[in-house]
Amino acid sequence: MHKASLKDFFLLIVLAAIWGSAFFNIKIASDTYTPMTLAFGRIFFAALVLVLYCLIKGIKIEAFGENWKMYALIGVVNLILPFFFISFGIVKVQSNMAAILMSTAPIFATILGQLFIQDERINFLKLLGIAIGFLGIVYLFSDDLLINQTNFLYALIIILGPFFYTLGGLFSLRLKHIKNETVTTSILIWAVIIFLPILFIVDNPSELRPSWTSTISLFYLGVVATAIAWLMRFHILKNNGLVFQSQVAYIIPIFGLIFGYIFLQEKITHKILVALIAVLISTYLIEKSKKNNRN
Repeated sequence: MHKASLKDFFLLIVLAAIWGSAFFNIKIASDTYTPMTLAFGRIFFAALVLVLYCLIKGIKIEAFGENWKMYALIGVVNLILPFFFISFGIVKVQSNMAAILMSTAPIFATILGQLFIQDERINFLKLLGIAIGFLGIVYLFSDDLLINQTNFLYALIIILGPFFYTLGGLFSLRLKHIKNETVTTSILIWAVIIFLPILFIVDNPSELRPSWTSTISLFYLGVVATAIAWLMRFHILKNNGLVFQSQVAYIIPIFGLIFGYIFLQEKITHKILVALIAVLISTYLIEKSKKNNRN
């Protein structure tokens, strides 16, 4: 794990922008697709595109090789479980609260890093950076927050999403010696295999009558927000570590609001500037904490 360069920060921002653009595309796709079919469609299109890419480029796919158990495990932990928990929990929880709960990923990354990764030890600067970034997101979405007896359980379920997402990142580090495209494609193949029977048990996609607009958004979610984004994510994870990569969770909501304002005419306030400053300070402190760990 090396000190983050300008390229690394740029990739983190681009990744956040891609995932931030997913929000309004999910809204468009949700007009005619159910949450479960939408989640499966993302994984399916991502797997299809990356399989074709690997075949054209002659890149080895190891979905059924010696690491198949790890690929299958990551597919479940990093894709299927988060989709389940978030789709189920968001039914009863406000979108602003859901955004805050999803931004707990760097907190989980810090805890898991302390427990399992030698280069990710906790120090004061790292804790301060994580706290400032999280508080910035809380402030951004602080209007009319409500957790009560009705939705408390659903809020806990949503938190399981970023937890398993971060845990999947930890497992992915065991495969960092393998080519990005090989790892990402193999994980997606297993996610499709496991998700497909679940989809037909829980949902009935044959009854859907999707529109072209929703299908285009779904294709974008699969190809750009899943396939390309996952390649970028694994690259950042390998080179910069679990905590640095997890900070994308602080930047995503900001891009989500910006894209919502541009494409869906949603409201935007001065709070986004405060949150952005908090996230920048957070990223700086966490990166500086790495230097302290090395000294």
